[in-house]
Formats: sequence, C-alpha cells, structure tokens
Amino acid sequence: PSLFSDLFINACLENENKFSVEDLRQLYQWQLWQEESKSNIALHPSLQEKCHQAFLMTVPTTSALQNDVFSQLSSLGFKPEEEVLTKRGYRLDAVVEVKGKKIGIEVDGPSHFIGRKPTGSTILKRRQVTNLEGIPVVSIPYWEWDKLRRDSDKKQPYLRSLLSV
Repeated sequence: PSLFSDLFINACLENENKFSVEDLRQLYQWQLWQEESKSNIALHPSLQEKCHQAFLMTVPTTSALQNDVFSQLSSLGFKPEEEVLTKRGYRLDAVVEVKGKKIGIEVDGPSHFIGRKPTGSTILKRRQVTNLEGIPVVSIPYWEWDKLRRDSDKKQPYLRSLLSV
C-alpha cells in the first residue's frame, strides 16, 4: 500500500484544525512535491488553500548583503526585481532577465547552510522553483560574497560569471 493513500489525505483533512502554521507550510511543500512528481495525490482543495495561505505568510526582509548584491546587479545594467513572489508562493530575493530568460537569484546567508552545504529546505526551494516555475535559480553564498567585499572590483565579474554573461 502507498504511504500517501486516501487514508493519509482523509487524516489530513480531519486534522486540519490541529496543524500549526509551520505544519501547513510543510504540507504545502508536500503538495508541490506531488505536483512536481506528477502524482495523482492531492490534498482536499480547502486544505490546499489553507496550506497555501500559510506558505504566503512569510514576511520578506532584505539584508545589507542583499542590498549590496542588488546594487551591483543594477550597476551591471540589470533591473533586478526584488523579493519576487512566484506563482506557487515561493519568494526569490531577486529575478533578473538574461538573454530574454528570467533567472532567480538567492542571496543565501548562514541560515541556508549547515557548514557549507545547503539545508534541505534550501535545496527543495531551488528545485521546486526551477522545476515547477521554470525559473533557474542561482545562489550567492554569503562566504563567497564576503570574500569579494574586500575587493569590490571582483563583485561584478563574479555576478557576470554566475549569470553567464
């Protein structure tokens, strides 16, 4: 028997008022995973909407690191859209257009990593945005940008290389 059968879907619906906001967010990501894997499994529409609304509740904040990256992108002639909300509810730090194609940019601080490896939620976001939204995502890890802070002449070449321009 499948782990995610009608029993699971019904149990979710029966317990929907017991889920915390974080539970609902994770269920929403699970639903996106079902969409991504093209399964025929889906939460009840009312619970899907409740999960989606919980997912959208995250309030974006912009760090000094992000502002520095955005400034450098603008200096290169890009017009970065900041804190972009995708159709499925993910937020991207910025989106730029390169050769007619949108590219998502994530300025990833320490909370996105365990050591130097991305966390599971960071990997999931990058994959789902790429696969479901059709927007490739590039990451600017904080330690790489921090090295460039000491030599501002290297920031723009770094961004050009990252964006393949």
